[in-house]
Amino acid sequence: MCVTAVESRPAGVLGESRSSSHRPFGARVKAFVALTKPRIIELLLITTVPVMFLAQRGVPDLTLVLLTCVGGYLSAGGANALNMYIDRDIDALMDRTSQRPLVTGMVSPRECLAFGVTLAVVSTLLFGFAVNWLSAWLSLGALLFYVVVYTMILKRRTSQNIVWGGIAGCLPVLIGWSSVTDSMSWAPIILFLVMFFWTPPHYWPLSMKVKEDYARVGVPMLPVVASNKVVAKQIVIYSWVMVAVSLLLTPLGYTGWFYTLVALLAGGFWLWEAHGLQNRAKAEVTGVKLKEMRLFHWSITYVSILFVAVAVDPFLR
Repeated sequence: MCVTAVESRPAGVLGESRSSSHRPFGARVKAFVALTKPRIIELLLITTVPVMFLAQRGVPDLTLVLLTCVGGYLSAGGANALNMYIDRDIDALMDRTSQRPLVTGMVSPRECLAFGVTLAVVSTLLFGFAVNWLSAWLSLGALLFYVVVYTMILKRRTSQNIVWGGIAGCLPVLIGWSSVTDSMSWAPIILFLVMFFWTPPHYWPLSMKVKEDYARVGVPMLPVVASNKVVAKQIVIYSWVMVAVSLLLTPLGYTGWFYTLVALLAGGFWLWEAHGLQNRAKAEVTGVKLKEMRLFHWSITYVSILFVAVAVDPFLR
């Protein structure tokens, strides 16, 4: 997924794993948890569970919610671990990733690979036997898309990496719906598209801040290969489409006045921030005065608020 925790630490050096005497059990447990990127998965679950409420038109079976959350965590955690395995060379050279477990040697590459594959297999079987197989295949598809399409193919080759690679982070919306209905509908597809258009303007502000990191390792994120003006313009375009798509649920009959009001207010504030960033970029403001991280932080708040409204709306109709 493309939701990213910001870190700022000295760049590390990728080396051999530490000896067992220098890898205490508690630290090792924390390292394996870190491989799953739990802060990112929190947001993935925020986009999964509310859709289950929308699909159920009320409170879904709580056991099903728990199984879907556990399966989703294991699947996304496996994808994130495999991402770290593949990117361990550049992670060692980037400031914000220099303390990841593979870079510090707390976890060996072989252990990381085995851990990621195990989580992928367990999560797929859990979804298949405890939820339904449609959700299992969607979950496996999200994992493979993130690891193969984004990490292995797109990330180091094109500035559109996050646009298309972000599809993996949109699939939890479909999984939330399918876990309840064992089918698809226009509602999850619309929310999938909201997340699709949300991902680039969520990630590009962060990329603007750490573009030197990406430039150092040859990853062509859009802010590395384009000016701040160009990036900000793209952010505004995607933002307008995202807000417009978010409003389609109501005319199609899936949501009512509460969701519509929240989507308008939250979307309006998003557009205010996006245009503010564009105006500063046009004025050639740089450094801390560009305030690109304001939109990054709001983007996380926005998607949380929007999906809470998705969950609450059925109870107010």
